[in-house]
Amino acid sequence: MRTVVDDLGGEVVLPEGPVTRVVSLVPSLTEAVAATRRDTLVGATDWCTRPADLAVDRVRGTKNPDRGAVAALAPELVLAVQEENRELDVRRLRAAGVPVWVGVVESVDQALDVLTRLFRDILGWGDPAWLQEARRRWGASQAPSPRARVAVPIWRDPWMVVGSATFTGDLLGRAGLVNVFADHPERYPSMTVEEVDGAGADLVLLPDEPYVFTADDGPEAFARTPTRLVSGRLLTWYGPAMVEAWDHLAGIEV
Repeated sequence: MRTVVDDLGGEVVLPEGPVTRVVSLVPSLTEAVAATRRDTLVGATDWCTRPADLAVDRVRGTKNPDRGAVAALAPELVLAVQEENRELDVRRLRAAGVPVWVGVVESVDQALDVLTRLFRDILGWGDPAWLQEARRRWGASQAPSPRARVAVPIWRDPWMVVGSATFTGDLLGRAGLVNVFADHPERYPSMTVEEVDGAGADLVLLPDEPYVFTADDGPEAFARTPTRLVSGRLLTWYGPAMVEAWDHLAGIEV
């Protein structure tokens, strides 16, 4: 057996050699594992929608996983992240003898670092091709010159937006899109739609997750700022989605 340490200092005991049975409680990591060694993935949440044809046991949601179902799958490793999963579930799974690794991702650099360590050192699989490409596209130390100021709501009633210290905000900045709420003290602050509309953004980006903004639900709320519907996956998922996100965000113009 070998012992590794996760991003929160938790010790995780793993078998020697590559990990062969994984349960993922994080949609983006589910996609990453499935794109690399699909046969190792034995369980995922109901919110793990990529790949679309993924056929594994479902263990409920990211914030209310069925811990008994997870344990019954006898995983060699359960994947979680601080932002999406509850400390309570991690603690109780570990108390039941289930090895859980927790990552912390609040920036593009952290995402690339977490993915690199996860696939090289934790899973023992080496660098997949998609990670090498994501690193090539997003690993540059210098971001392009800003070309637009944007606001990114993630919920309505109440309205919430992307604030400071987030993967999404950093991703936007590296693509030349400046988040007007990047200096807000909260990561996902609540505010009125009038505050969002009057924040000085050139464009409001309306993703389809976690709130499903559509042509009929979202754009009508903004009287002053143009809006654009965008893929929530390409704004928030770290993994293979990062390769697609580069071209997607580069195509957003005011």
